[in-house]
Amino acid sequence: MQEVAAAVPMAVSGHAVVSFLGYLLLLLVIGVLSSRFSSEGIDEFFVGGRRMSRLVVALSAVVSGRSAWLLLGVTGMAYVMGASALWAVTGYTVAELFLFLFYAGRLRRFSETYDCITLPDFFAARFGDEDGRLRLTLAVVILVFMVVYVASQFVGGGKAMSASFGMSHWAGVLVTAAIVLGYTTLGGFLAVSLTDTLQALLMILGLVVLPALAITHGGGWGPVMGELASWNPAFVDPISLGFGAWLGFVGIGLGSPGNPHILIRYMSIRDPEQFRWAAWVGTSWNVVMGGGAVLVGMAGRIYFPDAGHLLAGDTENLYPMLAQTHLHPILFGVVVASIFAAIMSTADSQLLVAASAVVRDVYQKVVRKNRPVPRQRLVLYSRAMVAILVGVALVLGWLAQSLVFWLVLFAWAGLGAALGPTSILALFWRGTTRAGVLAGLITGTVVTFVWKLTPALDALLYELIPAFILALAVTLAVSRVTRPPPERDELMAAMRGPGYRPRPTSPAAAGPPSPGARR
Repeated sequence: MQEVAAAVPMAVSGHAVVSFLGYLLLLLVIGVLSSRFSSEGIDEFFVGGRRMSRLVVALSAVVSGRSAWLLLGVTGMAYVMGASALWAVTGYTVAELFLFLFYAGRLRRFSETYDCITLPDFFAARFGDEDGRLRLTLAVVILVFMVVYVASQFVGGGKAMSASFGMSHWAGVLVTAAIVLGYTTLGGFLAVSLTDTLQALLMILGLVVLPALAITHGGGWGPVMGELASWNPAFVDPISLGFGAWLGFVGIGLGSPGNPHILIRYMSIRDPEQFRWAAWVGTSWNVVMGGGAVLVGMAGRIYFPDAGHLLAGDTENLYPMLAQTHLHPILFGVVVASIFAAIMSTADSQLLVAASAVVRDVYQKVVRKNRPVPRQRLVLYSRAMVAILVGVALVLGWLAQSLVFWLVLFAWAGLGAALGPTSILALFWRGTTRAGVLAGLITGTVVTFVWKLTPALDALLYELIPAFILALAVTLAVSRVTRPPPERDELMAAMRGPGYRPRPTSPAAAGPPSPGARR
């Protein structure tokens, strides 16, 4: 069986470079063609005018949440841990199926009724945020974690370029950032969604073809699994994890309802009645991509028995190096493109969300409140803000070149803990209050940082789980002792759509309007 013993990058064929450059050129063409539509106004730039098809939403929603974490992080983790890495993809797959089926339709209907194009827009409309405190808190939380998230994608791009084409890590980071900046600033949400759909196809191609060829070249499923089991029986046993590790992996799914770059896709679909169809398509994509990533990591152990055989001894370089050993140069270029597809499908979405937090939620809705701003100026400011955020993310990526897997999980945890429980309660519990949401946002954010920065706690459990639970409990407790908006039945009706009949509420039960109630 073939074993690669050298920890050096292999020679790169011109065919691989050409196929990869062709992919990048296609992305820029999509950005240019989308620029006219996205320049019409801020609604088009940030949410595609709510005209996206069900296929585009299904695929872009799942791939925007996977990022370099799946192709570099999960494959590297499966290389170390084996089949038990499956639990890391199980949690988010199940969570996003439920989001498609039960959560997405409510958010989409409400956002159209109240003209919401960002997640802070939704919260402000739901809870009557007249003084802007809730909107500003949300903007700060989103900016902090989104910049960390984007920085991790650029770091992942540097690793992929280094392992695939032999360039320096930092040069790869700069190339990744330049490409994402180009088509995102040009085409806005439409370009991001269309390129995400293309990238979903490339990702699934790489994650099906590569493990299939690696296992075939290794003698087939039986011999490969037999050799891995003879080395370590626990490596091929998906239930070999301890309870704490299992809970941490499954708990990754708690982050999905709090990550705005996923949720904004639900707000963009043309017809909210199509979410059930999108649920099964998106879930199928998640299953195939997650399973393929784990198989890549497991099969890679046959060809690179020790991490020292990988470039820089980094397990996150496994995917591109395994592709070099098994694929024709043109297909190898496609696989490298799939890595960038994963990176860009997340980074571009996150940049748009972060830019919208500044331009829409801080500038337009707070700084310029009750003073109209020309639509074209807002689009111009949005493009400028994307460029600024790319610069900030590059600086952070330079200062904190951590493992992609853990850097992504930290940002995922912060967003999931702060926005996940609060958004779920806002959509499903009529008793949720503005004060409760503010308390939950702060609790989720603070606990994420404290837990991660405390070594004893960090070693005990993934920070998302305690932060999510505490944020949920605090939101419930504070909401119980504060008053919800008086229009709560009207607000809940907007989420449930035609045919919903609000339950009767006595004037005494409704109480006087709260200070933050929407007028």
